[in-house]
Amino acid sequence: MRPLTDDLPKPLLTIQNKSLLAWHIEALADAGIERVVINHAWLGEKIEAALGNGGQFGLKIAYSPEGIALETAGGIVKALPILQAEDYFLVINGDVFTPTLPVAKLMEEVLKLRSNPTKPLAYLLMVANPIQHPNGDFYLKDTRVSNQELADSEKLTFSGIGIYHKDLFKDLEFGAPAKLAPLLREAIAQNRVLGEKYTGPWHDVGTPQRLQELNAAYE
Repeated sequence: MRPLTDDLPKPLLTIQNKSLLAWHIEALADAGIERVVINHAWLGEKIEAALGNGGQFGLKIAYSPEGIALETAGGIVKALPILQAEDYFLVINGDVFTPTLPVAKLMEEVLKLRSNPTKPLAYLLMVANPIQHPNGDFYLKDTRVSNQELADSEKLTFSGIGIYHKDLFKDLEFGAPAKLAPLLREAIAQNRVLGEKYTGPWHDVGTPQRLQELNAAYE
């Protein structure tokens, strides 16, 4: 996203004069979410200055600053003591655009996960493979996520939006960088990951051109 991100963190890039983070936070507030934790590294102080304590959105925002970039899983581990999740929690990547994300429906999935005797470790929102990622990430059959092709399964792309159980991260070192994909693949191999195909608008804001196109499309 350079040069746009030379002096601005990517989640503060705007679509129709609203930052990507603001789009997410408003959706969370509308669904009744009361507490949000934002982890940040590059120019994170600008995120805190822009969003404050969350009062403008009707919820409370806490921050988990990273001295070095910890990757997705490492960032989650560092944020967990602040989040104080009892079991499941929702994570949304700050650099995706989902203007109609059904947060309330995702929260209903939490109740189903809690009553599931297999104790799933993750529930992933999957999307059709975008042009920039044509080979996808995981296979989906009904609600089962698989590393390998199953009969009548579809290979999809992980959206960067998921519900996780805190136990997924229990073996990671606090403060150390760690990627999410290996954890998911291991949990998938244990048949402990569920998911669904999301057909609403979803965009990976990965280039200045894509950002420009989104601003034009939602004008």
